[in-house]
Amino acid sequence: MSSFQGIAIISDASARAGASTAPGAAAPAVRSGEKYRTAQGFSAIKDGIKAHGSVDRDALLGKPRWLRAPLAAGHGYEFVRRTVREHRLATVCEEAKCPNIGECWNAGTATIMLMGAVCTRACRFCAVDTGNPRGWLDADEPANLAESVALLRLKYVVLTSVNRDDLADGGAAHYAKCIRAIKQRSPGTAVEALTPDFQGVARDVHTVVQSGPDVFAQNLETVRRLTHPVRDPRAGYAQTLAVLAMAKGQRAQVLTKSSLMLGLGESETEIAECMDDLRAAGVDILTLGQYLRPTAHHLRVERYVTPEQFEIYRGWGLERGFRECVSGPLVRSSYRAEQALARNNVGLTVPAAAGRGYP
Repeated sequence: MSSFQGIAIISDASARAGASTAPGAAAPAVRSGEKYRTAQGFSAIKDGIKAHGSVDRDALLGKPRWLRAPLAAGHGYEFVRRTVREHRLATVCEEAKCPNIGECWNAGTATIMLMGAVCTRACRFCAVDTGNPRGWLDADEPANLAESVALLRLKYVVLTSVNRDDLADGGAAHYAKCIRAIKQRSPGTAVEALTPDFQGVARDVHTVVQSGPDVFAQNLETVRRLTHPVRDPRAGYAQTLAVLAMAKGQRAQVLTKSSLMLGLGESETEIAECMDDLRAAGVDILTLGQYLRPTAHHLRVERYVTPEQFEIYRGWGLERGFRECVSGPLVRSSYRAEQALARNNVGLTVPAAAGRGYP
């Protein structure tokens, strides 16, 4: 695997939230929760959730020390950042405020976000901007994306996207074009598609699955009881399970994958129920990570799960038959995705001081 192993870079450049059409130009000064107008002329809300009347000070409390992520700096980080700017690209690493951006970018990896940086949904855990793109798509994205993957000699690439409920097929055809373009230009590159739910429409799921992804992912995000208010009303627990089952049913050789955020108030019984439901839908790989509140306008963290507890939950997943259950405080659905089948929790270990407790 090349030094640019893992995940790639998105090819939608001009659709970055608040981005200018000029490479390297500064984004307009828009505060979290405020409405702004994109370069394409439609309005959106910065970080996805409107500002409330007062700031919840609980959002500003310190985090446990095991949640300290590597500093977003270094030669690798700067190289990826320059590449993103020069190619007028956008990454979900930035848009979703991922805590692993320093680690991943220093390893030369970034997760690709298709179809723009503005989502039609407003999930209360997510920091991606929300709005109505009114059918806007970058027709050059599939070709530009394939060129970027080939240029960086990526062997494994994760494609994700915003939800595009403004499009008749939810963007399925565009998503499929991107996958086929990569496969045609770089046939040795494995593609993971972390998709929207396409409102549960089987035809649209089929469009993406038949375009040739090696892994098809759709995130359950949280337990059944907390699906609403955590997720947008157009999303659904049963709907996500159905999409995952459709993908496996349409192409048995595709690996299916899902993810849960912990710390939103779920019980251990509910976590186990989610695992059972995902296995019943034929899901092969599960990732578990800590929910981290992106802004004071988003849902509160109800608990911080310890690394030792994440290791226990991983054991639950493996006992239930998942090929791998990647589990840890800073794990995100695409974290070290190319290593997910190594059966070693992608190299994560419980700290040597396990059992002594944390402040």
